[in-house]
Amino acid sequence: MAVAMVTTAVEQTPTIDEPVYVATAEVYLKEHSFRYNPEHPPLGKLIIASGLVFTDARLDSGFVGSQTALGRHVLYESGNDPGHLMLYARLPVIVLTLLFGLVVLAFARDLTGPAGGLVALALYAFSPDVIANGSLATLDVPAAGFLLTCVWLLWRARRRPYFYLPLAGVALGAATATKMSVLPVIPVLMLLAVLSFQHAGRTQNSDARIQEPDAPVPKPDVRTQNPDVRARVRARMGLVAYGVAAAVGMALVAVAVVWVTYLVVDPRLRWTAPENVPDIRGMRGRVAAWLPFPEAYRDGMRVQFGFEYDIWQGFLFGRLYEGSLWYYLPAALLVKTPLGMLALWTAGAVALLTVRRLRPAVPYVLVPAALLLGVSMNGARDLGVRYAVFMPMFLAVGASAVTLFRRRPAHWATAALVCFVAVSSLRTYPYYLPYSNEAFGGPSKTHLRLHDSNVDWGQDLGRLADHLRRHHPGERVWLVHKGAGVPSYYGIDASDPLKAPLGEVHGLLVVSDSSAAKADGRLAALLDTSTPIDEVGHSITLYRRR
Repeated sequence: MAVAMVTTAVEQTPTIDEPVYVATAEVYLKEHSFRYNPEHPPLGKLIIASGLVFTDARLDSGFVGSQTALGRHVLYESGNDPGHLMLYARLPVIVLTLLFGLVVLAFARDLTGPAGGLVALALYAFSPDVIANGSLATLDVPAAGFLLTCVWLLWRARRRPYFYLPLAGVALGAATATKMSVLPVIPVLMLLAVLSFQHAGRTQNSDARIQEPDAPVPKPDVRTQNPDVRARVRARMGLVAYGVAAAVGMALVAVAVVWVTYLVVDPRLRWTAPENVPDIRGMRGRVAAWLPFPEAYRDGMRVQFGFEYDIWQGFLFGRLYEGSLWYYLPAALLVKTPLGMLALWTAGAVALLTVRRLRPAVPYVLVPAALLLGVSMNGARDLGVRYAVFMPMFLAVGASAVTLFRRRPAHWATAALVCFVAVSSLRTYPYYLPYSNEAFGGPSKTHLRLHDSNVDWGQDLGRLADHLRRHHPGERVWLVHKGAGVPSYYGIDASDPLKAPLGEVHGLLVVSDSSAAKADGRLAALLDTSTPIDEVGHSITLYRRR
């Protein structure tokens, strides 16, 4: 996994979102300002900044422009080496992704034992989606990993609540300070904290009774209406009350962590709301106003809510549409998850629900993942499975439950499926971003069914430059590129076919697959009269137009 992620980090050019995060991290380091990218909290960008401190990146303090323009300026217009900056920005996320693998191992081992831990770790380490997104300077994997860490600590709190619940609060705060998409699951996590505290209390009381078997049992007194029953009721109510207090304490720790991340960037918390913060009314507006977070965080929430009111384009199984489809994420996961992994996820969920000793883990493993998936399915942006990258993490833990099936054929089947996942993942190396499983034709066919960060996120501009130098030197190139990279920086001398008369566009036409998926009008006419001749990275197609 480390080799795969470092390889992609070195070879891939900046994806669409990365320059914004890298440039914002530089602003954090040098200007201690929240003026860019307020729609995401600071922690993920501080993680990226932990790699950038080892570079000598230059930042123009007088720059005025959008965050997208800032990202382009920092990487390509300030004399910096974009490849050097991107590698150092991606390395901290890679290290964090590897550490989350240890959380998967520990969580699954706690549930099922060493064999289950290894099965879960194998599924995590070979997951194409985790490798693809864990090798980028983005926020999806850090947020999901911190959330998984919180749930694991809540599970451990069933034995030592006073030690693990505060740590769970720190992990929850880290997730909340990385992406706001984790906010809907917080009530569930607080209920899990209560559940863990109650279980710990009952276990301790049971252990105390076992240790004192000769203690006298009080006789019920009819005149006091069975006082031992009343005592048990009071004890249970006390456990609930203490559990609620512990959950509130965990939430307060999480809130404190969010505040600390903002104070690290700017101890004076200077903030002026930008003009693009929308006026959000109704329940969403009240939630943004009531949350006990810095004003910059709450304005970022309003920006995110504003995105949900926009109309976005989606692409699924060859159909281009406006708006969102509720089944988009399940369908995309079906395409982009190895077949053996899908089988083990399903078998693991069945085992969690049917094996008696595992049923207490269902609220910890399946419920948070199902809730977050349900919330994500109702979002307005059908842009990629990165919005559900928590699924390979949580369900890898759930899949470990298959090792508790006692029949030997189940063990052989599990080993075979894990090997199938490994082979499928290794075959796609190093093109993990456009991965799709064998049932849907593999990475070379993904662009026929999905678009955007599922296939083509601008990651192959450098590979395109190498391909053109080797195979098409001196040819006239027409380029339609979707991405944040600057073609000329990589030595690509290309013209824009959308700005020239159709009759003048002859020679090599190079089109990003995401652009081709959404082609209409002029670009559609160009593609209809061109012949595909080659591809780069399974994300860019080369056409010949005569």
